[in-house]
Amino acid sequence: MKTGRLLGWVAAIGLLSGLSVGFLYAPRDAVQGNVQRIMYLHVPSVLTGYLAFGVVFLASLAYLFSQRSRWDRLAAASAEVGVVFTGLTLVSGAVWGKPTWGTWWTWDARLTTTALLFLIYVSYLLVRGMVEDRERAARFSAVVGIIGAIDIPIIHFSVQWFRTLHQPATLLRPQAPTMDAPMVFTLLLNVGAFILFYVYLTRMRFRLAELEEGV
Repeated sequence: MKTGRLLGWVAAIGLLSGLSVGFLYAPRDAVQGNVQRIMYLHVPSVLTGYLAFGVVFLASLAYLFSQRSRWDRLAAASAEVGVVFTGLTLVSGAVWGKPTWGTWWTWDARLTTTALLFLIYVSYLLVRGMVEDRERAARFSAVVGIIGAIDIPIIHFSVQWFRTLHQPATLLRPQAPTMDAPMVFTLLLNVGAFILFYVYLTRMRFRLAELEEGV
């Protein structure tokens, strides 16, 4: 428990520091102005969502091959946290899109595939809750978790494959980032803080699942 509390405090300090640097210290964007600062929330959210669902993918495969419940618990915990971060991605994207595109939502390729990812893993959680038999629920949800992860590379490459309003990838791109060094530092700081927060939340949810299963 002490390790969990320490991780929680480190994650909280990282989040507070990263967002403070992003909204108070990082330079103002020359084109978009201060609204660009939402990037320090939006990009870490989507990358952490990718990580969460990547863990769901691997843990689901491990469960199907081993039938060990700990892998199913990890997949379920990571999926719950991933849904939260993906929801935050959609909300922050809408807030960013309104002043830059003039609308809260458009059926842009990246927005649409991200919304689809959110719905897939909401369905994943619904499957777990609807099927009463625990082993059947674990198998069905593992299949959904594996199939859903296919959408992640589609989201990432959608800005290259389709005509889209969305800007290209900021960090995960073949070329070096075109942002100023302070912006890159601030973004990486927030990505690290969000990942720590993800690890903390997933660890806590995994422990809770263990206690529930024990009861």
